[in-house]
Amino acid sequence: MLSKDLLVVGAGPAGLATAIQAAKNGVKDITVVDLNMKPGGQLFKQIHKFFGSHEHRAGIRGMDTGAAMLEEAQSLGVDIWLNSACVGFYDDKVACIEQGQPDGTKKIVFMKPKTIAICTGGQENVVRFTGWTTPGVMGAGAAQTMVNVNKVQPGKKIVMLGTGNVGLIVSYQLMQSGCDVVCLVEALPGINGYGVHASKISRAGVPIYTKHTIKEVKGNGPNGRVSEVTIVEIDPKFNHIPGTEKTFEADTVTLAAGLKPVSDLVKLQDIDLVFNGPFGGWVPVHNEKMQSTCKGIYVAGDTTGVEEANTALEEGNVAGVSIAEELGCITAAEADAKRKEIWERLDGLRMGPFGERRAAAKKEVMEQFPGVRA
Repeated sequence: MLSKDLLVVGAGPAGLATAIQAAKNGVKDITVVDLNMKPGGQLFKQIHKFFGSHEHRAGIRGMDTGAAMLEEAQSLGVDIWLNSACVGFYDDKVACIEQGQPDGTKKIVFMKPKTIAICTGGQENVVRFTGWTTPGVMGAGAAQTMVNVNKVQPGKKIVMLGTGNVGLIVSYQLMQSGCDVVCLVEALPGINGYGVHASKISRAGVPIYTKHTIKEVKGNGPNGRVSEVTIVEIDPKFNHIPGTEKTFEADTVTLAAGLKPVSDLVKLQDIDLVFNGPFGGWVPVHNEKMQSTCKGIYVAGDTTGVEEANTALEEGNVAGVSIAEELGCITAAEADAKRKEIWERLDGLRMGPFGERRAAAKKEVMEQFPGVRA
């Protein structure tokens, strides 16, 4: 059995930030476990430059931030297991499947960590319509991985469902890769993401149909692949309006219908959960130290409620400082000062029209669980 000071589940922005911050504050024996072939999570899909303030990496591409974080984690001695998984908690032990064996075999390894950070991120929501299981229908995140990480076009003619920031950004990146984005479809009366992203798409002549949804997808292409997409206008109650159908030739449909927290490991522990719509669903209750209701178990990133990469990084920073405090590597006063600075940056990120919903959700959770800062 392996003894660890800290086990981080997830090597995305929150997980790497947690590990880096803990290591920088004196935590020595840290292992990060991740299912993917590469660390960095969403960061390595983000070829676009962040915007905002200098302290939030404005002008820096997500993939460059991810590369820098990975290099820093490795320089600090953080052990990163890829192609691996945390599969269960047993009393004070954690079972992990280490898949990176030279001969391709899998090995179950039991760890006994002093602290755990669950940073498992979010997963895409699906939208069900006639033909939604047709080959060529996929999540926008899958399409982004294909084009930005694997350098493979997901299709030639693409219909995007959803105009949040993910739908808008991925649509533009698909266009940059040479794909023909036929149209974007949005159920709400207006575009749901930042105008700066929508403007780039509109200027390229791509139509955006608000108050519409996908009615049907036909798969008459090769191997039953998507061949036609029919959209339809909807009323304020989201009912289809007969006679408003429009049909487009396309071979791919990408779904950008939001994300929900991945909370499987959280549910394996006796951690309190609360349902909150703006967070994306069921989220673990935690305090301002990012500690869950189970001592020694911390949460950060989209696991605590879906936001964006910089927020996940800052939550990971809070968790890393708090873990160092719990393990006695820094004093409470030192930890409080560091957390105060990080929370000020987090509060800055949550300003503006998009942050207001998150702030309202935060207040709701705090009212349900006095003393908890969500």
